[in-house]
Amino acid sequence: MPRPFHLAFPVHDLAAARAFYGGVIGCPEGRSSDHWIDFDLFGHQIVAHLDPDAKPVAVSNQVDGHAVPVPHFGVVLTMPDWEKLAARVEAACVPFGIAPHIRFKGQIGEQATMFFRDPSGNALEFKAFADDSQLFAT
Repeated sequence: MPRPFHLAFPVHDLAAARAFYGGVIGCPEGRSSDHWIDFDLFGHQIVAHLDPDAKPVAVSNQVDGHAVPVPHFGVVLTMPDWEKLAARVEAACVPFGIAPHIRFKGQIGEQATMFFRDPSGNALEFKAFADDSQLFAT
């Protein structure tokens, strides 16, 4: 069983981060201070650190016909959890950078994926595989 990962990232507004990660994505909140907030992102610890000057990076790479933002982070979910999250994000009117779709359809590594940004411009990708053995398939 893999251990949870930890990721710290900058946000320019903690209240907006709290509303987005806690409200839109549904992450339970852990410890916090005036400068950071811990969230449980599907069993992984992410920490939003206040940086009022945080600016999103505007770099992308082509992947299966889409401009994928770099850097980005997220979680590989089960297909039912991915579908629920896609519905939550859409219902919250968060714009998708890359709308939910199947990438590499009919190929090795076929996966459901979606990209969107948090209020500070951090890019997130959530994906799911019909067959988890395809995660590292070549």
